[in-house]
Amino acid sequence: MLIRYKKNYEKIAMGLLSFMPEGKDVKKLQQTIKEYETNPNWYLFLWKEEDVLGAIGVRVENDLNAVVQHVSVNPSHRNSGIGQKMVKEIETMFDNNYAVCADELTKSFLNKCIDENELQQHDDKQ
Repeated sequence: MLIRYKKNYEKIAMGLLSFMPEGKDVKKLQQTIKEYETNPNWYLFLWKEEDVLGAIGVRVENDLNAVVQHVSVNPSHRNSGIGQKMVKEIETMFDNNYAVCADELTKSFLNKCIDENELQQHDDKQ
């Protein structure tokens, strides 16, 4: 399930975000986490089962769009649907008030999730 980021999860969140292509620079990661902590339009969520396995970050812009700007899953838990579950929960959480969309870094992943979700819904109806 998605839980809202809290300061006591900082190291875990930084570790997860470091798996993203632009997440290798520690100073940049610290700035990103600081932005999630201080900017009221930035939301960071963690996917927690027994342990925290993933992170997804959303930026609300123009009171119209909820832009998914970070998606990361612990490498040992990838390809098990966690990323899709996070995206689906974000869509549910933000969909009534905002159009959920992706930025350049997350576009291909979100497109894949949406396509797979549509396929799943189609399969469920049959």
